[in-house]
Amino acid sequence: MSSPSQFNQALINWNGLHGLPRFDAVADGDFAAAFESALASHEREIDALASNKEEPTFDNTVVALEIAGDELSRVSALFWNRAGAHTNDVIQALEREISPKMSRHYSKIGMNADLFKRIDALWEKRESLGLTLEQTRVLERHWKGFVKSGAKLPKAEQEKLASINEKLAGLGTSFGQNVLADEKSWLLILSSEDELAGLPDFLRDAMAAAARERGEDGKYAVTLSRSIIEPFLTFSERRDLREQAFKAWVARGENAGATDNRGVIRETLALRGEVAKLLGYGNFAELKLDNTMAKTPQAVNDLLRAVWSRAVKRAQEEEADIAGLITAEGKNHDVMPWDWRHYAEKIRAQRFNFSEAELKPYLQLEKIIDACFDVAGRLFGIRAVEKKGIAAYHPDVRVFEIRDRDDKLVALFLGDYFARSSKRSGAWMSSFQSQHKLVLKNGHHGEMPIIYNVCNFAKPAEGKPALLSLDDARTLFHEFGHALHGMLSNVTYPSVAGTGVSRDFVELPSQLYEHWLTVPAILKEYAVHFETGEPMPQALLDKVLAARTFNSGFATVEFTSSALVDMAFHTRNKVDDPMAVQAEVLSEIGMPKSIVMRHATPHFQHIFSGGYSAGYYSYMWSEVLDADAFAAFEETGDAFDGEMARKLRDNIYSTGGSVDPEDAYKGFRGKLPSPDAMLVKKGLATFEELTGSDA
Repeated sequence: MSSPSQFNQALINWNGLHGLPRFDAVADGDFAAAFESALASHEREIDALASNKEEPTFDNTVVALEIAGDELSRVSALFWNRAGAHTNDVIQALEREISPKMSRHYSKIGMNADLFKRIDALWEKRESLGLTLEQTRVLERHWKGFVKSGAKLPKAEQEKLASINEKLAGLGTSFGQNVLADEKSWLLILSSEDELAGLPDFLRDAMAAAARERGEDGKYAVTLSRSIIEPFLTFSERRDLREQAFKAWVARGENAGATDNRGVIRETLALRGEVAKLLGYGNFAELKLDNTMAKTPQAVNDLLRAVWSRAVKRAQEEEADIAGLITAEGKNHDVMPWDWRHYAEKIRAQRFNFSEAELKPYLQLEKIIDACFDVAGRLFGIRAVEKKGIAAYHPDVRVFEIRDRDDKLVALFLGDYFARSSKRSGAWMSSFQSQHKLVLKNGHHGEMPIIYNVCNFAKPAEGKPALLSLDDARTLFHEFGHALHGMLSNVTYPSVAGTGVSRDFVELPSQLYEHWLTVPAILKEYAVHFETGEPMPQALLDKVLAARTFNSGFATVEFTSSALVDMAFHTRNKVDDPMAVQAEVLSEIGMPKSIVMRHATPHFQHIFSGGYSAGYYSYMWSEVLDADAFAAFEETGDAFDGEMARKLRDNIYSTGGSVDPEDAYKGFRGKLPSPDAMLVKKGLATFEELTGSDA
């Protein structure tokens, strides 16, 4: 084993600005030795904890477990950040090696009989220990974690479970790397004006920058980054090129070569079924939903099916409008998936008299970042101070101090906004360090959160501003909502800090935050033209707000079909052919041939490499909560009502997993919501329909 002196100490001793890691002092080749040492160090800590001869107490067992493995947490945080946001062959090779190794390490801890004996003893007498609510939640989390890790299983079954989990970790890594490889390898180079027909300047600029990055100076590249492919499908007048690009986009992970994910999926689902059986659950969905708000697959499917029937009805109406426009243009083809965005945009332009291209000059990335910070200031009294010249993990990454009303530093925030070939697609929030108040072995009293957001917006040409679509701007707000959940955390124990909540509650702070983007006061101040500085005209603002539910049938069908397929995979005991199951589910629910799943199975990273297995529904579950939560502000007549903002911070953003999510939500709102506000928000129902009122 490596001794501490044999690996780069910058990986664990973070002495940059306010304890920020010194990213520039860490090389790709430093991680292997650091992992080796940190894993060994954590193992020694766990062995000492498990062999403690003293009577187990909350402090000498649970708190000791909470602060163990600090070195491993730091090395891991830096590594997984690099693996997702700025990877390369060296990192990917180590990722394939370290994923199963980490799984094996944590399986060994979860099956440590002496350690579980101590946890179990505390759990059995928890009501006599005088624990606080948060301490009880932390103890419960550890006890359930051990049970789900197989602590109660016979030795042979424990070993089988550990082996399966190790395989699953490797499969998840392979799945994600295959999708990234397909995204990186596909390129459609355009050069003639005919090929560029219909493309607005902002998209041409982004495509030119993408081409330059790939050595095709003077040309234009369509890539599979959502920030380029979606506007290309929206604006391109060349139906043949739209079809070519669309088919490449939906074929990620399904290309019959080394990066084909179908075998990975089959094996993953089979192994997940074995895990559920070993742990005494009927299927993997029951296992995953055991500690969520939804609780059962039936509750999830009931919500999804209820929404599906309304969504597909609305989508059929939208498709009829598109078919009519195609006919009006003198064409006679069916509405196909590569047509939908293109014609929906034309209909929106007609119906609301504005287009995405008209809107985009008013949505500058810089201004929308400022808007995110301003909303946080108005609601929670914090402000962001950018610190220039601080080296991060990529030159594009920006560093901000987050300070409160008293100018006290409460968090560090890093923003990584632009797409690049070394970054996986999508957008996410993560942390280098979570908030807590425990005393660590290095003497630190608690830790300040260090949070980062990763997005994939098209990088503009030198000297030009980055312009966002409305969806891009929502994504920015969404991820910053997650960031606030981490930065406003105010708990004692790290395992329940920030986003350490149930999967179907974690999207509430992020999806709720999106609502403030379209609050008129925010749009008026920050939606200003990148050339003139003039605010978005009131007439255009009114149209944007009026069009909020436009095309909602399409968007909801895209999402809900994906969530239903996810649940089908994980409620069946055996899936011999995942693609046949996908086809079966889509046929049974009546999926329109003009729309595809938002995430087809071979590139459905949320459920095969991103932790949302049997959990993709959670975005909609949280949407029920967020629509009702924002309605609480609307009912006051002030989107920034001080008392509601205080309740929101105290009950939702700061409590992490220290409170049961139902109790947390009721603490804010006084009651649990029905889906009604969500259906009205999406434009899938009216208040009158839902209440039977004629008013």
